[in-house]
Amino acid sequence: MGQDGLYIQMFSLHGLLRAENLELGKDADTGGQIKYVVELARHLGQREEVRRVDLFTRLIDDKRVSRDYANQVEEAGPGFRIVRIQCGGRKYMRKELLWPHLDEYIDKTIKYTKRIGDIPDIVHGHYPDAGQVAMELARIFGAPFFYTGHSLGRAKQARLAEGGMSDQEMVRRYRIDHRIATEEEILQHADLIIASTHQEVESQYGLYHNGRIPPFKVLPPGIDIERFYPYYYDLLPETASDERARYGYAQMLQELNRFFMHPEKPLILALSRPDKRKNISDLVRAYGGDPSLQAMANLAIFAGIRKDIDRMEDNEREVLTRMLLLMDKYDLYGKMAIPKRHEAEYEVPALYRIAAEKRGVFINPALTEPFGLTLLEASASGIPIVATNDGGPRDIIANCENGILVDPTDTSAIAEALKNLITDGQKWETFSRNGVINVRKHYTWDRHAERYVKEVATVRQSRQEEKMQKAVPTDAIGHRLARLNYFLVSDIDNTLIGEDNSRLAELVALLEKHRETIGFAVATGRTVDSAVKILEEHGVCWPDILITSVGAEIYYGRQLHFGRGWETHISSQWDRDRIRKLLADFDFLRDQPEATQRRFKISYDMAPGKDRLARIHDRLSRHGCRYNLIYSHQKYLDILPWRASKGKALRYLSYKWEIPLGHFVVCGDSGNDEEMLRGEPRGVVVANHSPEVNHLKRRKGIFFARGACAGGILEGIEHYRLLEKAGKAAS
Repeated sequence: MGQDGLYIQMFSLHGLLRAENLELGKDADTGGQIKYVVELARHLGQREEVRRVDLFTRLIDDKRVSRDYANQVEEAGPGFRIVRIQCGGRKYMRKELLWPHLDEYIDKTIKYTKRIGDIPDIVHGHYPDAGQVAMELARIFGAPFFYTGHSLGRAKQARLAEGGMSDQEMVRRYRIDHRIATEEEILQHADLIIASTHQEVESQYGLYHNGRIPPFKVLPPGIDIERFYPYYYDLLPETASDERARYGYAQMLQELNRFFMHPEKPLILALSRPDKRKNISDLVRAYGGDPSLQAMANLAIFAGIRKDIDRMEDNEREVLTRMLLLMDKYDLYGKMAIPKRHEAEYEVPALYRIAAEKRGVFINPALTEPFGLTLLEASASGIPIVATNDGGPRDIIANCENGILVDPTDTSAIAEALKNLITDGQKWETFSRNGVINVRKHYTWDRHAERYVKEVATVRQSRQEEKMQKAVPTDAIGHRLARLNYFLVSDIDNTLIGEDNSRLAELVALLEKHRETIGFAVATGRTVDSAVKILEEHGVCWPDILITSVGAEIYYGRQLHFGRGWETHISSQWDRDRIRKLLADFDFLRDQPEATQRRFKISYDMAPGKDRLARIHDRLSRHGCRYNLIYSHQKYLDILPWRASKGKALRYLSYKWEIPLGHFVVCGDSGNDEEMLRGEPRGVVVANHSPEVNHLKRRKGIFFARGACAGGILEGIEHYRLLEKAGKAAS
């Protein structure tokens, strides 16, 4: 563990997420998974084995939603805080629109982690977008990667196909292809998948090509038994609830009574988001098509939070409109309640207790149900349940013996199950008692958190043993970069390595000796493969960072982790094929070999010539291209995205890893080094430099060494007192 106890970084990106009064059902992305992650983080934070849990979500500053979601850090309880990171702007957006912005989120989370000076012991992603973020951060920091899917893309794809949606429409609306590909990658790299049910492991993850690769652990979520307590507690003076709970109870009773002609009847209660797979329509059909059921009980459906159905998304609008039309078709006025809102903190627990007092039934008729948290809340409150014969409800009723499973597409079976529980007083009492007792036995957050911490210990021990057996270095690149504050950066050809390599071994030894305080990076025009090959040939110590292809690519550490955040950053307005076509008729340009060409770099050989660079600039700019031209050694022309270069890459790394630019000593010899030599970094130009950088002698902060290659770099290190400054910073 990093210090005393575990530091857990947990990620749930897309929901409107806060510590209290969750807006469950506000839209399609604020379902039970946000409650799950908040409660998990809260209860983990209370354990003595855990130092802190940071639950990362997205910062949202949008007048359409609460100001709470714009707070950068929310202290949410003992050992638990919510951290909000901005990406993709500040407006709220549905989860399918977040994918292009995840690399930005990763970079900003690294920056935050460096700033607080604490490296996570565990990284846990919830849902595939956050799973991608957690997977990348786990790679960078060398931490175990946990994942909880909550719902899975392949299962959703199958449901949408059954509903008649085409593959093209699924891709357009839900980016289902990208989601499934990401889930496959997550399964390939996760140290542990935490599932809620055995059916989820076998029938849902089993649909994936990589579904048998990771280890799984079934850890069902818990409920807050302080809030979801049995209905009869309120009848006892010594356990009477506080004033806010009483008020919530009164509000819900008043809300229900305004719908019902006979409010004293037993209450059939349903609570879910307005989503097609929640199968609200078949519940209304089951109730509306059975006059005897209508005679014996009222029906209340809390289908999310709404103001104006016309302004809701297509799926939600269609579900709610269908519910209203069915209510009218069966003439259920005075028998069916469809309230427009409910508050999660006090009103929802009160709803369950009201239904229990009226000796009612809670029903979840969803077509598929990965878990069913509302079933546990209802059961803990003392209500028998009727639930879909799928997924989580199977495990819940098997463990708690508190309800009836039904085929959710059989409306007659739904009605019969409801009547069975309402009319059989003995069965109602047995199921009510079983639910209260067995939920507390099997489904508490304290129990979940206890098992979670044990799994963490097991995974960490296993990884440690694996590293010892394979003699793998334990110093993950993220750990290293997070503690470094000084860097030596060097070009390779004619700077680090060249005609005069007499002092190269001395430089390599110096870097090895001071490795704990000084990082080492190379910035080169070579491709990554070429750079690695020449460094190994000359016995140069492995760089912490490789900036390759003139700044078009960044790689980290021995594992050559690819800098996806940099790739995303430079890809803006880059059109490689168009630039190639626009320059095709310039006969003075000769393509460099295919091995030097990269996705974000076009490379030519070009001899010096009057106005040649000007003509290229004119052609590209007149056609609205965004680009960066780099001409070096009087023969190499590289065209990069307008955001890319070795200098811009250096500044990006400074931002991402919170290392001041003035703490970089940058060494080069030619025109493609010029941008990174200028400005705040401390520049070193070796004696064997190209004439094209002579004009930099007039610039402050650039030191021209008398020694060539590595000898000049050593002079620069001494000139800027790099060893002394780095040593002081580390002490």
